Amino acid sequence: MKRRILIVGGGTAGWLTAAYLAKALRLAERSQLELTVLESPDIGSVGVGEGTFPTIRSTLQFLGIDERLFIRETSATFKQGIRFVDWARAPSVSEGGGGGERHEFFHPFEAPFYAEGLNLVPYWLLQDEATRLPFARAVTIQERVAQARRAPRRTHEAPYTAPLNYAYHFDALKLARLLADHARMLGVGHVEGTVSRVALDEAGAIAHLDTLQHGRFQADLYIDCTGFRAELIKQMPGAGFKSIRDQLFVDRALACKLPHEGPDAAMESCTIATAHEAGWLWEIGLQGSRGLGCVYSSEHMSEERAAEILRRYAGPGHEQVEMRNIPFAVGYREQQWIRNCVAVGLSAGFLEPLESTGLVLIEAAIGMIAEMLPHSGPISAPARRFNELMTTRFENIVNFLKLHYCVSQRPEPFWRDNAQAASIPDRLADLLEQWKIRPPGRFDFVLDTETFAFFNYQYILYGMGFRTDLRAGRADFTQVDEADRLFAKIGRFSERALVDLPSHRALIQQMHAAAGRVSV
Repeated sequence: MKRRILIVGGGTAGWLTAAYLAKALRLAERSQLELTVLESPDIGSVGVGEGTFPTIRSTLQFLGIDERLFIRETSATFKQGIRFVDWARAPSVSEGGGGGERHEFFHPFEAPFYAEGLNLVPYWLLQDEATRLPFARAVTIQERVAQARRAPRRTHEAPYTAPLNYAYHFDALKLARLLADHARMLGVGHVEGTVSRVALDEAGAIAHLDTLQHGRFQADLYIDCTGFRAELIKQMPGAGFKSIRDQLFVDRALACKLPHEGPDAAMESCTIATAHEAGWLWEIGLQGSRGLGCVYSSEHMSEERAAEILRRYAGPGHEQVEMRNIPFAVGYREQQWIRNCVAVGLSAGFLEPLESTGLVLIEAAIGMIAEMLPHSGPISAPARRFNELMTTRFENIVNFLKLHYCVSQRPEPFWRDNAQAASIPDRLADLLEQWKIRPPGRFDFVLDTETFAFFNYQYILYGMGFRTDLRAGRADFTQVDEADRLFAKIGRFSERALVDLPSHRALIQQMHAAAGRVSV
């Protein structure tokens, strides 16, 4: 008996879902499976953030998309982490009224260096705060590599591999087009049409969809990739939306694109996230442009003030830049798979652009759908487990994102509200108490439902100046000389990497040229 899967909505979510399921379910080899994307011709992609997490490399490799082709077709660049500016405290103002000292730290994708069975974190914590290196610089070479705008890999290395962990920045619309072409090559059908009605049967499942252009569509499984509109899932009984606005306050973004300063201008290989009085700004470098955005809380700031902050960040000559206003509801659906309908992407939920978790959640969802999809019997059999795992993943990401705000010492009302105990999830509050006397460790987290590991928490905590007091246990850490040698080795490796690795812009240019020799 033929199984029909209908994905409603295109964009990154719809076409990534289509391509992944076509590959994982061997669509081209199975005559008993039909996979179709129903895409409205009138609705575009949101593409908030245009950043990814390192898992995207495994996904693209699994799909069989050549990395050089991906770089060229999506205007992609490399991302080695995030540089945070002004998050721990507001920038000081010099007596003359000019800009003063600013606090920065780096969240790299590389885990802290671990060798000879020695965990360096406690030894860093026990060093003199006044003289020790910033945490990320002390325990990994990636901070210095990114700071110097070096690439994480060299041209001769195999696709999707490198000495340093990395992800990408990309143009979301171009990525959707690339994925669409690839999905169609894998056998996915494509119909342009607008859903006019979602008809439910007596049991509350979707009986069929009506479209304005092509009449009726029926399927065994309907996947809702319609973005914030959530055209299918919101019709399902029990598909309530869980707001977490009481924990994460930002709910608006203004976004724009600007040209690079020049064709040979140095290109960042990280996202820059700069805090402001009621949220933060992103800066992302693509091949032909810079993506800028101002994320803010509408309860703490007006749109006019947010636009003023973004224009000031963009600099002189950009006073009339066109800005896109993106409101978003912060939260998720605890029931994302209901009967024969499952939501993927923004229709399932959205937290905020920080740390680029949107695409990670899509990858997690489609990976589970591909593995759990029953070959016979009720199509909804995996729903309970799917919902448990996705809800837990959303909750854990909320904890990690909240960490960025609640340990800040900034004085503005937005930041002070974020530090209020009532706005901090109970599990995070409990861990913060423990981390006052020990660093985050692997037993704090269950990896199958986590997007971020214990060392990601370490980078944020210690980058923000959080204090873990290990003085009472100083006598237990006896390998001080060995630790000092490893810290010195990391410094030497960093110097070597700055010589061995090409500039970010040079690598992009080399891969762009090599892509011309790759057939689609």
